Amino acid sequence: MKNSVFSQKIYSFLLDTYRWYLQTPERSLDQAYDAALKIKEIENKHFNGNKIDIDSAMYSKSVMDYFESDLKKLLKTAKMRLTEFRASRWFLDEENQKAAQKAGIEHPSPSLVLEKLNFIDQVISKYTIISDQITSKALVVKPPNIPVDPVISDNNLLGVNAPSLPPKIPIQSSDHRPKPKLKADTMGVLPRSILSTITRLQVELDPNSEQEVIQNFRQAQRRTIISIRFILLLVIVPLLTHQIAKAFVVGPLVEEFRDTEQMQIFLNSEMEEEALVELQRFEEKLKFENFIRNAPPLLPNQIEIEMKKRAVKLAEEFRHESSNAIKNVFADIFSVVAFIWLLLVSKSSIAVIKDFFDRIVYGLSDSAKAFIIILFTDIFVGFHSPHGWEVLLEGVSRHWGLPANRDFIFLFIATFPVILDTIFKYWIFRYLNRISPSAVATYRNMNE
Repeated sequence: MKNSVFSQKIYSFLLDTYRWYLQTPERSLDQAYDAALKIKEIENKHFNGNKIDIDSAMYSKSVMDYFESDLKKLLKTAKMRLTEFRASRWFLDEENQKAAQKAGIEHPSPSLVLEKLNFIDQVISKYTIISDQITSKALVVKPPNIPVDPVISDNNLLGVNAPSLPPKIPIQSSDHRPKPKLKADTMGVLPRSILSTITRLQVELDPNSEQEVIQNFRQAQRRTIISIRFILLLVIVPLLTHQIAKAFVVGPLVEEFRDTEQMQIFLNSEMEEEALVELQRFEEKLKFENFIRNAPPLLPNQIEIEMKKRAVKLAEEFRHESSNAIKNVFADIFSVVAFIWLLLVSKSSIAVIKDFFDRIVYGLSDSAKAFIIILFTDIFVGFHSPHGWEVLLEGVSRHWGLPANRDFIFLFIATFPVILDTIFKYWIFRYLNRISPSAVATYRNMNE
C-alpha cells in the first residue's frame, strides 16, 4: 500500500515536471514580453515615449542611474528569456506538441507569438549597443573647465572634486581589458599643470566642446530650478497647511468643544503664575503712577475695581493663548503629514536636491568649507549653544501649551549636542577627509 502511494506521488511529480517543460516556450515568451512592456512603460511615463537615454537632460545623474539600473535588469531578463524560448522550441518536436495537446496545454496562436516577438524586438533593438556606449563614455576625458558631476563610490555620495585633487582614473572593467591612461594621470618630466593646460587647450579647440558645455549648463540650470522650487515647496506647503488647518479645520472644532464660560483658562501652572505676576505688576504700576502725579491716594475700592478689570482682561488673553496652543498641536500634525506626503510623492526631486546640495557643498573652497563647519558646530554644539537650545525648547513648549520641564531641558542639552558633535566629527573623518583633505587641515588650523 505504501509503495503504491509513493509511486503515485512520484508519477504526479514527474507529470507536473513534464507539463512545466512543455510550457517552457510560452512561459519564456511571456516573461520576455512582460520585461519589454515594463521598458515601454518607463519610456512612456518618464521620457515621453522616447528611448531611455542616460544623457537625457530631463533628470539628474542620480535619477538616470536609477533608470539605467532598471533598464539593464529588464534587458537582461528579456534577452535570457528569448534565448530560452528559442532553445526550448528547438528541443520540442512534434511528438512533444501532440503530448502537450493531450495534456490539455493550449499554445498561443502563431500570429500572437509573432506579434509578441515583433514588439520585443522593437523595444530592445534600441538598446542593443547600450553597453558599448556606457563603456565608451567611461573613457571620455572631461575637461577641467566644464562642470561635471562625478560620483563618489562610497555610499553613493555625490560631489564635485576639489580643485586640489587630481582627476579620477577610470576603473578597469571586469573583462580586464587595458584602459588608455589619461595624460594628466601619467608621471612625466613636465609638471602636471602644464599637461592639464595642454588638455584644456585641446578641448577648447575641439569643435564639439561648445555643444557639450551648453548641454552641461542646461542640465545644471534645470537641476538648480528644480532644487530651488522643491525647497520653496518644502517650506511653503507645511506653513500654508498649518495656517489653513488652524483657521478652517482645527480652530472651529476647538472653539466648538471648548465652552467659553466653563473652559479651563490656564493649561499649566506656569501660565497661572505668569498671570499672577502680571497682575501684581499692574497693581504696583497703579500706585507708582499715582505717586508721580501727586494725586490723592487711591481708595481700596478704586484699586479693587481696576484690579478686577485687569484680571478679566488677563483671563481673556490667557484663555485665547490656551486655545491657540491646542490649535497649534493639531495644526502641526497636519503640517507634518503634508511634509511627509510631499517627500513621498517627490522622490525624483529629492535625488535632484541631494545632487544640488552636494555640488554646492563640495564645490566650495577649502576655507569656505572650514568656515561653514566651524559656524554650524559653534552654533549647535559649541560653548554657547546650551543657551540657544534652552530658548528653543522653551519656545516649543509654549507653542504647544506645555510646561517647560527644566529637568528634561537640561537632559536634552547634555545629550543631543554631544550626538550632533559626534556626527559632525564622523562626517569629517569619513567623507570630508577623503574628498578634501586640505579643507580638513584648514578646519583644524582655524579651530585651534
